[in-house]
Amino acid sequence: MSVIRGAATDKTGQGITIILASVITMAFADAVVKLFSSDLTVWQIFATRSLIAIPLLLVILILVGTPLRVISLQWVIIRSTLLVATWLIYYGSFPFISLSVAAVAVYTNPIMTTLLSAVMLGEKVTTKQWLGVFTGFLGVVAILKPGSDAFSWAVALPLVAAFLYSTSMLLTRAKCQNEEPLILGLSLHVVFVIIGGIAITILSTTLVHSDTQNLFPFLLKGWAPMDIQAWIVMAVLGILSAAYFVGVARAYQIAAPSIIATFDYMYLVSAAVWGFVFFAESPDTYTVLGMVLITTAGLLVSIRRS
Repeated sequence: MSVIRGAATDKTGQGITIILASVITMAFADAVVKLFSSDLTVWQIFATRSLIAIPLLLVILILVGTPLRVISLQWVIIRSTLLVATWLIYYGSFPFISLSVAAVAVYTNPIMTTLLSAVMLGEKVTTKQWLGVFTGFLGVVAILKPGSDAFSWAVALPLVAAFLYSTSMLLTRAKCQNEEPLILGLSLHVVFVIIGGIAITILSTTLVHSDTQNLFPFLLKGWAPMDIQAWIVMAVLGILSAAYFVGVARAYQIAAPSIIATFDYMYLVSAAVWGFVFFAESPDTYTVLGMVLITTAGLLVSIRRS
């Protein structure tokens, strides 16, 4: 990846505000997806929510006068594909582990992002930031509790998703910094529809045996019946995803990934809250300790910019 020297035009405060709003919204939407994971398939969630988001984003583009133009089509497609793979793998863990455990595992990505920023983008990482990375890592360890049931095979899924997410965010900074955030959001939802539609078509045929599909219906079935409530939920998810995908793209464009990635940790707190609301998941002492450590990590990173 080429090095982008955008420090002079960085808007760190605005980027932090946007990422916080985005991840809080994202955590709520992901909790809703987990709630419906026993009734719908991941592919129809991809397709239906994006079919709602695409016309919404097109209307916004027209209203704000943003031209429907992509500067670097290949990098936008690669970024979108990486993000679709991120959510596919992350959502794939939902039937097997709790939302809070999945969230903690996937949010090793800020650690990966900070480290990769130094190596791939040439971002300067100060001693305080390294301390923040280490503190955040301790928080992750505290929540996951090595040696406990949290370390099932399914935890590997959000860990892989974390790496893909970090890579896509670095790509946003290095190759897609000059793209309009609305265009990035629109492109992502188009890829969601394409991949979701292809998977639904294939899995709805007889290519996959029904007994195999019944083992993991959320991942291996093409389409499940949807009532009016499900359509309303998908419409709400489409609106929310249109907002937070654009917000995340904008945050990583206007501020250093190593800083934005640390405030990305707010997703963990939000996921814990929504996990309690939707699934009665109560954080134990270690989880609370992990949240405190992760919050401290965010403060350590923000001190540099102050």
